[in-house]
Parts: sequence; structure tokens; C-alpha cells
Amino acid sequence: QVQLVESGGGLVQAGGSLRLSCAASGRTFGNAAMGWFRQAPGKEREFVAAISWSGARTNYLDSVKGRFSISRDNAKNTVALQMNSLKPEDTAVYYCAARGAYSGLSAYAYDYVYWGQGTQVTVSS
Repeated sequence: QVQLVESGGGLVQAGGSLRLSCAASGRTFGNAAMGWFRQAPGKEREFVAAISWSGARTNYLDSVKGRFSISRDNAKNTVALQMNSLKPEDTAVYYCAARGAYSGLSAYAYDYVYWGQGTQVTVSS
């Protein structure tokens, strides 16, 4: 059974940092692009960041560029999202997602096959 489990969410003041982690089990994702999405209350799920299977290529939502950084460790089957200079508008449930094997970067949720349950990030002003 394939599972993606996020951790690292929490409550932080504006300007602070959090590091989200996603641990994959059930299969290796070393050959698949992975991404992070988020969903705020009353809003649609939106793309945050994606990383290629090798880690050589990344893509970010414009509003998080320069503040967030996505990385992966294929040996450990994990992907992380380092979030710095957090703003109240970053408050949302953050989801880890994985595409199928030998897939490329994508900012579209429908391209992702596997999803975690999400972790809450709350940024207070």
C-alpha cells in the first residue's frame, strides 16, 4: 500500500520558518516528480512547489519564490519543503503528492497520483 505521510506543520508567527517533511512508503518514488500543494479554508487547492525525480529541476508558485525551497532525498524516499519568511496568507493545509514513474514536473493537481493526508500550517500576524 502506497502512503505519503506529511509532518512538520504547526503554528508560527509571521516571519518565522517551518520545515515540512513527506515520507513515502509502499514503493520508491525515486523516479517520480513530487510536489507540494496547499488548501486554505474556502479556497481551491493550489500548487506550491514541485521537484523532478533527480532533484535537478524545481518549480514554485510565484508568491513563494525566494521564501520556500523544495528538496528530496531519494535514498530515504522523502521530500521536504523549507518555508521561510512565512506570511499569514500561507496559512493552509499542506499536501505532499507524487506523480507516476518517469514523470516530469507539473503544477496541476490532476497530474498527481498519490496524495498525503495533509498537515496544517497556521501563520499568525
